[in-house]
Amino acid sequence: MKTKYTTLIIGATTNPNRYAYLALESLVKHNYPVVGVGLKEAEINGIKIYKDKKVFSDIDTVTLYLSAKNQTDFYDYLLQLNPRRVIFNPGTQNPELENLLAKNNIEVVHACTLVMLSTQQY
Repeated sequence: MKTKYTTLIIGATTNPNRYAYLALESLVKHNYPVVGVGLKEAEINGIKIYKDKKVFSDIDTVTLYLSAKNQTDFYDYLLQLNPRRVIFNPGTQNPELENLLAKNNIEVVHACTLVMLSTQQY
């Protein structure tokens, strides 16, 4: 059985009409440990969303739900977390951040978290 590592959703939200919300629900449904960073403190089905950039020690995957212009404040944070990979969901592509991550040996993935989960490619 494959070990499941913690996923951080950047751009997490309590709005059920947003893809970040659906991704959180799907990660939980697929038994992945998940935490979130968003615009406000919240909790969704027992999953904590932090407003501040909480430093976690065990993040395997970061999945982004922020546009490129809103990602710049997260560059140093992402490097500090040193995840194995960062998933750029549709609409989040950012060549500057992608190059920075690659230079730091962090895998860059262009994909949709929801599709990856539903096709068992996560």
